[in-house]
Amino acid sequence: MKSCIVVGTYLSPGQTFVNRHIQHLFGGATCVIADRLTEETPEDGRFFEMSPEDRPATDKLIRPFARGLNHLRHGSSRMPYGSARRGALRFLARHKPDMILSEFGPQGVAIAPIANAAGIPVFCYFRGSDASSRIRHPHVQRAYKKMMPRLAGVFSVSQFLLDNLASVGVSHPNSVVIPSGVDVRRFVPGEKLPGSCLAVGRFVEKKTPLMTIRAFAEAAQRNPQAQLTMIGDGELYEPAKALVSELGLQDRVSLPGALPHEEVRAHLERTEVFVQHSVTARNGNTEGLPTSIQEAMAAGCVVVSTRHAGIPEAVREGQTGYLVEEHDEAGYTEAVARAVALPPEQKRQMGEEARRIAIADYDNAELLKKLEAEIRRTLGR
Repeated sequence: MKSCIVVGTYLSPGQTFVNRHIQHLFGGATCVIADRLTEETPEDGRFFEMSPEDRPATDKLIRPFARGLNHLRHGSSRMPYGSARRGALRFLARHKPDMILSEFGPQGVAIAPIANAAGIPVFCYFRGSDASSRIRHPHVQRAYKKMMPRLAGVFSVSQFLLDNLASVGVSHPNSVVIPSGVDVRRFVPGEKLPGSCLAVGRFVEKKTPLMTIRAFAEAAQRNPQAQLTMIGDGELYEPAKALVSELGLQDRVSLPGALPHEEVRAHLERTEVFVQHSVTARNGNTEGLPTSIQEAMAAGCVVVSTRHAGIPEAVREGQTGYLVEEHDEAGYTEAVARAVALPPEQKRQMGEEARRIAIADYDNAELLKKLEAEIRRTLGR
């Protein structure tokens, strides 16, 4: 089978799940429709840019009418129109994909009517903010409700996101949970450094990096071996550096900034305890099921996190890690201290169980096969 993948921006190195689908879904027989193509995009005819900066004058003339009509018919004024819509239909006619997979909700809204017009089955994958903060807005709910009957099926990285959608009346009878998964052959346990803790992710509100630093500061007082590395950058990176300095933790907390994926893998390999206090941001943004937690489990880390989004679907309390309620700083501190102070044999056993679950449930090669099987089942192929 040949697929067409629909994304917001291509190429985006951080969207490893999207890039993996483009490279490997149905053997890599794919073409791509993106809102925007970056300079790194190969010029081989397999890519179509839906919203180029330069558009014909006729598009500008019909823009107010087209946006109004699209809002009325599809619940969104951001639908492709004019040359973009015609170009997308020509692109699909030229490449003749058997199915279309939109990697996010907003892109699904945009491509579903075009897919229907082209007679091509279309699926939508929900992954995080598209099924959390976005659905706080009535116009997004309306657009999703209009999209659902146009889809052949829906995928989500966690049941939590499907429940989120259902809570505002957005659902599809053919909905399947398939996590993004990780490469369990690359993310493996190594020689663990005693007392090592690691956090990986953007320094943003929903990751609460400052709370992680404060919790570690208290937990570290009980364990002189404890060390924390926090990989990532973002709006809270400078405040995090200031807090580390204020608490006098420069020799125990490392903030190297964003690192290449291979360096992240090396850190996970030698880390005992993975920490991530995920919360629902003020705008409603949540995780789906964090890739970093799946990678940490594959690398045999004990996970300390929160009962948030899809995390409880992965982390088994007392068996592979510890979970606390969102914003429970005291509980989080105790959980970090407990994990760090575990006897080496118990850490090893919990890490082995985490890896066993990662292999069973989050092997991206097996999850890709599951995605292909679900698509084939739906299409009767």
